[in-house]
Amino acid sequence: MEFDQARALLRNDTLRQAGFRADLIERFGNERFAPIIFLHGERHRAQRAATARFFSPRVVSTQYRGVIERETAALLEHFVREREVNLDDLSLQLAVSVAAEVVGLTDSDRASMARRLDSLFDDGAANSAGTVLDFARFLRTQGRMWHFYLRDVLPAVRARRANPREDVISHLLAQGYGPRALLTECVTYAAAGMVTTREFITMAGWHLLEDDALRARFLAADEIERIDILEEILRLEPVVGMLRRRDPESGKSFAIDIRAANIDERAMGGCPMRLDPDRQRADRVPGPGLAFGDGSHRCPGASIALLEAAIFLTELMKLPGIQMKREPMLRWNPLVTGYEVRGCRITMSCVT
Repeated sequence: MEFDQARALLRNDTLRQAGFRADLIERFGNERFAPIIFLHGERHRAQRAATARFFSPRVVSTQYRGVIERETAALLEHFVREREVNLDDLSLQLAVSVAAEVVGLTDSDRASMARRLDSLFDDGAANSAGTVLDFARFLRTQGRMWHFYLRDVLPAVRARRANPREDVISHLLAQGYGPRALLTECVTYAAAGMVTTREFITMAGWHLLEDDALRARFLAADEIERIDILEEILRLEPVVGMLRRRDPESGKSFAIDIRAANIDERAMGGCPMRLDPDRQRADRVPGPGLAFGDGSHRCPGASIALLEAAIFLTELMKLPGIQMKREPMLRWNPLVTGYEVRGCRITMSCVT
């Protein structure tokens, strides 16, 4: 798919979301309290405007930077102590901690919440083809959702009712969201802010660990250039590889191939399948291409994810003797039509 064609579809506000189980939301959800990813038109614009303050450059830099730096220090202290860990486990802990601050899921144990979310978004739970086995998976997923609600969402809701804060849950409570709608929205933010960010950080770390020259350039760069390098990695390795839209008038569906669009030579310049931090793109083509989407539904947390990756991977790659002991396995998650990186084992040969 050509880049311009894909971008035009993503910017077409007459189309509706058709991925991420949109059919179930339409059939069984309350349209008034639908997750922001499924809203459209004026209701979507109003909700995006209301939540924009959680993702503004000032808030990202002043409020979330400190969280990222503190969590990075704690995770790397654990790595230094253990000397051998899975990069994907560290990435999950970081992504959960940061997204929890944005959403307001701050009143339960972070490590336990990370495990609950990891099991909730397990690839086996995302399949559904109508068989008895799939029905059993569906029931198991519902149980995990309920567990997440009781252990993580409900404590946060109770705390925000007593003392509202500047976070998503407080905002949703002020709008009258009930338990089911709150849970659905929290799961949506978890998928966007925790699960996909985890994969991106792990994939970027994999590239840096395998390419000595790229790692050296990354460490020698300032933060702006580091983010440029990360955007180029993400262009080649978009976590969500396919986005879907549907025309409500005709019923026609569109599968938007992000990976194909991101290697369109007319948009990305020569040798589009090569990782090139100095790439000369066409005018108005962003560094990560369409990896964060585009149009009104472009990922609002893109700047947070990039800052997380930049800060964490900088400090990780500075550690003496860091190396990859075992290459990870790549799996496929059909719910987000994207990859999962698991078992990226990293070690330290020495500590100074």
